[in-house]
Amino acid sequence: MIVRADESDLVRLDLNNAVFQRPLFALEKAQQLGVLATLRKLSELRWPQVYPDRGLKWELIHSRIGPGGHRLHSLRISQGFRAVAYRDDGGWLRMLSLHPDHDSAYR
Repeated sequence: MIVRADESDLVRLDLNNAVFQRPLFALEKAQQLGVLATLRKLSELRWPQVYPDRGLKWELIHSRIGPGGHRLHSLRISQGFRAVAYRDDGGWLRMLSLHPDHDSAYR
């Protein structure tokens, strides 16, 4: 695969986690559309744009460690929902879970 230099730091999404998918598929249509809008936005961003984005409210989760020792982060995925995810070494944003309230994302 040839990657142009301007595409090398684009966010790539991995949504293939059942713990993330189950609550997503259970949402009402309007809520799903909100989540999908944020996922679309993320897929159009470059990594340096993700961290300071005020709408995403990207936050480090100090109390937990992710797969392979990666640092976990919480981000606002839509109004009323946060996701837990991590950035792997290949530039993928691996979505792990979806939470209807802020506090449950940190447990």
